[in-house]
Amino acid sequence: MARVAFIGLGNMGGGMAANLAAKGHDVRAFDLSAEALDKAKAAGCLASASATEACDGAEAVVTMLPAGKHVESVYTDSVFGAAPASAILMDCSTIDVATAKRVGEAALAKGLTMVDAPVSGGIAAANAGTLTFMVGGSAEGFDRAQPFLADMGKAVIHAGGSGAGQAAKICNNMVLGAEMIATCEAFLLADKLGLDPQKFFDIASVSSGQSWSLTSYAPWPGVGPETPADRDYQGGFATALMLKDLRLAMEAAASVDADTPMGAKAAELYAAFADAGNGGLDFSAIIKALGKK
Repeated sequence: MARVAFIGLGNMGGGMAANLAAKGHDVRAFDLSAEALDKAKAAGCLASASATEACDGAEAVVTMLPAGKHVESVYTDSVFGAAPASAILMDCSTIDVATAKRVGEAALAKGLTMVDAPVSGGIAAANAGTLTFMVGGSAEGFDRAQPFLADMGKAVIHAGGSGAGQAAKICNNMVLGAEMIATCEAFLLADKLGLDPQKFFDIASVSSGQSWSLTSYAPWPGVGPETPADRDYQGGFATALMLKDLRLAMEAAASVDADTPMGAKAAELYAAFADAGNGGLDFSAIIKALGKK
């Protein structure tokens, strides 16, 4: 087992760090939140006084941070210069592709190996150790990162070179955001046409309209597996986070002159929903806004 520095112990990072500790790794954890550090200690991690201290002597460094500016700052100010040259660096945050590439290039210039490895699966998967990791970086970096990521997830996939993990993540979530809106619209239309929601689910889930948003994460309460819809849209994947990912996708699309009208409309609808005070609700709660029209 290895000494692992884990920086960023929020809703996702806390569960991920706990899983590494449960697998026997010596996890040196750091977060600005004392409460998050206390939870990490209770889960078997050793609290560090700073990100720099956590990286001292680490064989692997994992970061799970809010945005690109935080990632760049932590690596520039704390990780580079503190982590040994032999350490594998893994940023699991969801950030813009340009920043991911820039930080990866900075690591390479310092003789360090780094991958961008954003995740899919949400808080429940982070806690359960069943995340999917989309990894960008060299083949060597992927091979070195894979065992650590596998201890936190069910699937670890090499997407390509530096930044490819972030590209895969935002493209995947652009599909998810638009798909969920279409699923919500279909449930609402079926209901207004007098079709029982359960019957619609039973039919669509085995027909050409089948999708993950329908069969695994139905936005209508009481149908399919239990989802945030059954908990008044609490928990799950927050609307604010979906909006963040959609905005990253739109920024990326603009940078390469890609036409993404469905993605743009989804971003517009989620922005209006979040601005109305719903940013903390699960993203499937957008069915409430669509139902008012």
